[in-house]
Amino acid sequence: MKFSNLIKIALKALNNNKLRCFLTMLGIIIGVASVITMLAIGQGSKNSIREQISEMGSNMIMIHPGNMQKGGVRQSADNMQTIKVEDYEALRTLPGIAAISPSVNTGGQLVVGNNNYPSTIYGITPDYLEIRKLKVKDGAMFTDHDIKTAAKVCVLGKTVVDNLFPGGEDPVGKVVRFGSIPMTVVGVLESKGTNSMGQDQDDVVLAPYTSVMKRILAIDYLQGLFASAVDEDRTDETIDQITEVLRTRHKLKEGEDSDFEIRSQQELSEMMSSTSDMMTVLLACIAGISLLVGGIGIMNIMYVSVTERTREIGLRMAIGARGIDILSQFLIESIIISVTGGIIGILLGVLASWLVTVIARWPVYIELYSIGLSFAVCTVTGVFFGWYPAKKASGLDPIEALRYE
Repeated sequence: MKFSNLIKIALKALNNNKLRCFLTMLGIIIGVASVITMLAIGQGSKNSIREQISEMGSNMIMIHPGNMQKGGVRQSADNMQTIKVEDYEALRTLPGIAAISPSVNTGGQLVVGNNNYPSTIYGITPDYLEIRKLKVKDGAMFTDHDIKTAAKVCVLGKTVVDNLFPGGEDPVGKVVRFGSIPMTVVGVLESKGTNSMGQDQDDVVLAPYTSVMKRILAIDYLQGLFASAVDEDRTDETIDQITEVLRTRHKLKEGEDSDFEIRSQQELSEMMSSTSDMMTVLLACIAGISLLVGGIGIMNIMYVSVTERTREIGLRMAIGARGIDILSQFLIESIIISVTGGIIGILLGVLASWLVTVIARWPVYIELYSIGLSFAVCTVTGVFFGWYPAKKASGLDPIEALRYE
């Protein structure tokens, strides 16, 4: 029998049971739409995390004092004073480092007139702006001269400005008091909003690291260093260079624990991406259950169809239809149901993803592979779950089929 005739027969059989055919498709439609939507939400979240980490500086390297064992007692990183200004000066000359800044910080109350606000002041250098992808919106960044003289100047984040100057006045040139230290505002940072961890990136005060060390904390060591590699692909190489220089400077022997820790945004990005991928796979697996249920629905309906049309099958075989013709007819019906349901499911999944963006304001991103994968799965589902009922139909005895009531 011609393939075109088999398709016509299959379409006619499906047309005779429109409602049952649609209800059978529904499982496939919901399954495909769910898979596409869940994968889009997962991929959108992953891309959003990557973008936010990139905004913080994708090639950023963080160097902090590390836990170290002394005299049988493991020292807390908070108590370690192993990173010095001299380490910063030595690392500045490394070819793999594009920018580097010391870091010292402390929390405290900022006061302007009758307004006050608790925030954190960070002692850094102007290179910190490049490392953290920050920009000065109003005024200017403090200078190297301010660092050398430990000048009492600062740059404020937008959240701090909004709380200290609620009337909307220009803070540049004004004096704010941090504890008992008066500091002149020389600039205001451009707003960056919250990061991927929900932290307000605008709740910050930047000042020369020498000013914070000498005038506020009264310390002679650094709490950490922030650096950026010249290229994201060379981050690991740069970390190795930093490790070698610091271990040499700190006179650490081979096999001895380092008294510092180095982390990179690349590590954070990979960790967050790994977590996001796991969640995406979990969501896709949950949605995939709908496809499995839809496939079982197809098998069930095809079994019913074979039973209902037993006499028809016997008649076709009696007038010359081969087993392969009967097999192909029922298999085509199953594939048509699953493929049609898959196409409708794809359209519904794209629409659902768009609605998630519009209504819930969640980041979504539809990958073409998710559409192709969903379509391939629903096609395979139609073949897999339609094969056994079709095989059963093709194996019926014509005489017994014609006697069937």
